[in-house]
Amino acid sequence: MSEMIGADLVDLDLSADTKEAAARALAARMVARGRVTDLEGFLADVAAREAQMPTGLDGGIGIPHCRSAHVTEPTLAFGRSAAGIDFGAPDGPADLVFLIAAPAGADDAHLTILSSLARKLMDAEFTAALRAADTAETAAALIRGDEPPTAQGARTAAASATGETAGASGDTAVVPAAASAGTTAGSTAGSTAPTAATGAAGPGTPAEPSTPAPAPDEPRPFRIVAVTSCPTGIAHTYMAAESLENAGREAGVELVVETQGSAGFARLDPAVIAAADGVILAHDVPVRDKDRFTGKPTVDVGVKAGINRPAELIAEVREKAARGEVSAPAHAPAGTPVERAGDATEGYGTKLRTWLMSGVSYMVPFVAAGGLLIALGFAIGGWQVNKAPSVMDHFVWTQTDSWGALLFQIGGVAFKFLVPVLAGYIAYGMADRPGLVPGFVGGAIALDAGAGFLGGLAAGLIAGGVVLAIQRVPIPAVLRGIMPVVVIPLVSSAIIGFLMLVVIGKPIASAQKGLTDWLSGLTGTNAVLLGALLGLMMCFDLGGPVNKVAYAFATAGIAVTDPSDSAMQIMAAVMAAGMVPPLAMALATTVRGRLFTPAERENGKAAWVLGASFISEGAIPFAAADPLRVIPSAMTGGALTGALSMAFGATLRAPHGGVFVVPLIGSPLLYLVAIAAGVCVTTALVVLLKGMRGQAPESGTTGPAAQEAGAPKDTGQPVAA
Repeated sequence: MSEMIGADLVDLDLSADTKEAAARALAARMVARGRVTDLEGFLADVAAREAQMPTGLDGGIGIPHCRSAHVTEPTLAFGRSAAGIDFGAPDGPADLVFLIAAPAGADDAHLTILSSLARKLMDAEFTAALRAADTAETAAALIRGDEPPTAQGARTAAASATGETAGASGDTAVVPAAASAGTTAGSTAGSTAPTAATGAAGPGTPAEPSTPAPAPDEPRPFRIVAVTSCPTGIAHTYMAAESLENAGREAGVELVVETQGSAGFARLDPAVIAAADGVILAHDVPVRDKDRFTGKPTVDVGVKAGINRPAELIAEVREKAARGEVSAPAHAPAGTPVERAGDATEGYGTKLRTWLMSGVSYMVPFVAAGGLLIALGFAIGGWQVNKAPSVMDHFVWTQTDSWGALLFQIGGVAFKFLVPVLAGYIAYGMADRPGLVPGFVGGAIALDAGAGFLGGLAAGLIAGGVVLAIQRVPIPAVLRGIMPVVVIPLVSSAIIGFLMLVVIGKPIASAQKGLTDWLSGLTGTNAVLLGALLGLMMCFDLGGPVNKVAYAFATAGIAVTDPSDSAMQIMAAVMAAGMVPPLAMALATTVRGRLFTPAERENGKAAWVLGASFISEGAIPFAAADPLRVIPSAMTGGALTGALSMAFGATLRAPHGGVFVVPLIGSPLLYLVAIAAGVCVTTALVVLLKGMRGQAPESGTTGPAAQEAGAPKDTGQPVAA
């Protein structure tokens, strides 16, 4: 830790008023020390991490952090704000800000140190001592753990005043949520020394049970195993573990945590899992080897719930065990978009969007494979290939028509999976593996009934809801083993089948037909306006929820064997608009490189390929660094491209591919003109708006240009961006 932070990386009078300005001020200290090579590139990485999930914690703590290629070695900077800075914590602004910078390939030893710091932040005595520190040297020593006599005195005074006013400034030492059972986490930590014990074990080693074994004549305590993980694997993972362990001690339960962080993880002993009465999964990335916890009462939440309300999670898992309520988590493939139904603090709208995006994300590869095969079939075999006989009955090796028919018919088979996969994985997003069977059954019935895409949406949501309802029914322990394999698939499939066949299948089929007819009837001004709207949506959040809604709308229209011209025009407009932002950023960095940082100019080179491949996310580094200039410019160009594509009547059967599927596009030359027009407009707007700001600063420079861009002045005080 001595190499990671020194007095020069501490600012006890942080005057920033926004989290962006705070990160910039602390990052500038890292640049001055040579730990960060590109200030703007590093701040873009911090902003991208912040966009995934706010880094504010209860107790007045902000921990912006990221892995970045612009970091030379793991570094920690600390700032203390008198006014407080909003990092998105539920209880208000943060007065203690820790900026953690880790290289893209940080070694395990440094990550172990960072995890120990994360655990310390759950100790109210430690944070109170930081609030009472009067010099940068004292604060740095406290964080490193090598406390000088003056720091020990401050720490002792802070400990005696835990929960009361700390220091003359009037700052309050807020006890973290881990102490919600009635006594402070600090006093508990003082008696049991959890930080030292767990810190010595390292981030990849599960903690020992948090209560001693009972005497033979005493009832055994309730036992819980937990897993914590976060996207970066540096801070929240270990803070959640510490918070849960503290709450476990307060509640008198045995609680063992497996931290799945960046430094790897050591699996819980299978015997410990087998003996556990319940499971808590606090994570924002997929839990590795999740099958281990099948058949246990399980609480599945986001990692911040593990930090902010651990006592509630322990109480909830005990209530589930008392009711005999068993969920059946299952291992999911790497990259699974949904591993949980959502944090209990999330709104229903957020959960619904997540469930729907789960189904769409699994459906898209089928759409891509089937659509491209069908498009190639038309390109090789001609527009009458859809009337060709089955290749099982007639296939001539030397005739292109036969090969075209082969590709077309394979694509048609792939398309038959679209609605069942959509419904199955929406249900999976809601209820994990038990939702797959009723989801697929409901989707297949929706396809047979002509309910199409809308039917698949309804079937998936209903199937997931039915499974969740069944899982809440108290079940005798002897039947728990067969619930996920026999009972849940049987009962849920029967219910969803009845509803889709008898109750809602026909009404949804009628609605689907009406939507298809409406799209087919769009012409003239209406079609152009729709193209502009879809273009705006595609460029608003560059791969985010709004972008995905527009893309799902387009792919749903072509996810049939014989889509209408209007549906294919919508698909063309969506793909064209999605290509505009990265291509425009690439062009802008080429024609006006001085307006961009060195990191952005490097990103611009990659953006050529990403944009040409229809990967809108290629513009995210630019949008994260300068959203007020980049995003409106991108939306303007995207709207123009979408409108022109619809006006030109360009069609597209394939849902992906970018310029590589141009030969399969109807009116390809006009289609390219539409893309070029949007790229030019976005480029011109970005160059104009950035030119009004001035030249972008080179890494590590100061002066008027750098200060205007938000870099610190020579006085050390940050300038608001």
